[in-house]
Amino acid sequence: MEYRRITNIEDPLFKKMHQLMQHVFPPEEVLEFDLWKEPLEDPGIRVFVAVHEGNVVGATEYRYYEDFNVAMTDFTIIGQAGLSIGRFLVQKRLEDLNSLAAANGKQLYGMFAEIYDPYRIEHYEFGGVKTMDPYVRREVLSHLGYKRLDFAYVHPSWNNDGEAVTGLDLCFLPTDDNMDELQTALVVKFLKRYYSVLSNKPKSWNEMIEFLEARESVALLPI
Repeated sequence: MEYRRITNIEDPLFKKMHQLMQHVFPPEEVLEFDLWKEPLEDPGIRVFVAVHEGNVVGATEYRYYEDFNVAMTDFTIIGQAGLSIGRFLVQKRLEDLNSLAAANGKQLYGMFAEIYDPYRIEHYEFGGVKTMDPYVRREVLSHLGYKRLDFAYVHPSWNNDGEAVTGLDLCFLPTDDNMDELQTALVVKFLKRYYSVLSNKPKSWNEMIEFLEARESVALLPI
């Protein structure tokens, strides 16, 4: 299996990856094809695919913020069972992030991720791909060490229509597994940077930011 980076929408692998995303994720979670041009060309956004026998069978997008020394996992797609795609992507991603942190003269502090909570919202559309079942994904991420930030989380729709997307938790994978809280200053700075591309924020998102800014820290809880 190959770990291949995509930096251009003209790359034939990108078309296959985008089709896989449309097959797996709800429509509001998938950026339109043409809107990927700038993100793919952004050196800070790292999009990799797992290629098996010429087919894209998995993908992951993430980014590393040098000034925060944290990463964000945008998404991970396991498109086929029986190939250990998840383990392959996790290992390759961590190797890449550790090298980026080392080049920054640091040890990676941790990694954010948005995780669906099927216990709150029972029905999610994931294209019938069993490996992407939200119950399975949540448990896998728990096994990896992710912890839930203890506040009601919403995020702006990637349609940039001002709608709030709910039913997810903002989680964090600390390098130090004994960490039980996170400074809200880091959370707020990260969220503002991450969603700066979306100009139309919902009111509930702004209220969430205000809630966090009024606190010094937020607990990290099991998921």
